[in-house]
Amino acid sequence: MEGKNKENKDCKSCSSNREALTRLDSRFYRDQKDHSIPVMAEHYKQIIRSMGEDPERSGLKDTPLRAAKAMMFFSKGYDDSIENAVKSAVFDENHDEMVVVKDIEMFSLCEHHLVPFIGKVSIGYLPQGKVLGLSKFARIVEIYSRRLQVQERLTREIANAVSESVNPAGVAVVIEACHLCMVMRGVQKVNSKTVTSCMLGVFRDDPKTRNEFLDLIKI
Repeated sequence: MEGKNKENKDCKSCSSNREALTRLDSRFYRDQKDHSIPVMAEHYKQIIRSMGEDPERSGLKDTPLRAAKAMMFFSKGYDDSIENAVKSAVFDENHDEMVVVKDIEMFSLCEHHLVPFIGKVSIGYLPQGKVLGLSKFARIVEIYSRRLQVQERLTREIANAVSESVNPAGVAVVIEACHLCMVMRGVQKVNSKTVTSCMLGVFRDDPKTRNEFLDLIKI
């Protein structure tokens, strides 16, 4: 009994230490990003000057700093982890029917041109003993989309995060997005949309399960 109590205390101590380290890492990373803003702003100033504009004129004087702060916000997904986001929202539950959260709004930056792609994410999973709090699906999307991305990888990362969080029988993710790199430059196709999917477990192996999900999200 004494050994078991010692083991429990050790586990609590390890957990407490991990949380403390996570807080320190997060604080250090935030400090690093705060120090990076003036450096990034200076680079934006050089970019504006390279365009032939005067970064000191009234309309542009504060633009480099604003742009640097905006870029930090656009990439804030690097500040968080899936483990921190979902750790308090995994629940034991005997529900064994499909759960679908659809039309989660998503904003990300294409890593090829640093321009946005915007769309909606639909996620489905088949629980087997554990469920995830519904708001955490949006958090997972937010963490991965607020990074430099390509849509194919983003789709896969969201699916893997859900799978690792609750170990379901399967996960399905579909993203439909408009890429401004196709709208504002290059082929300039204003009405084009890109659809990507990632099917894991029963959603990949069983056509009926996959089709049920696709019917529910109307893709």
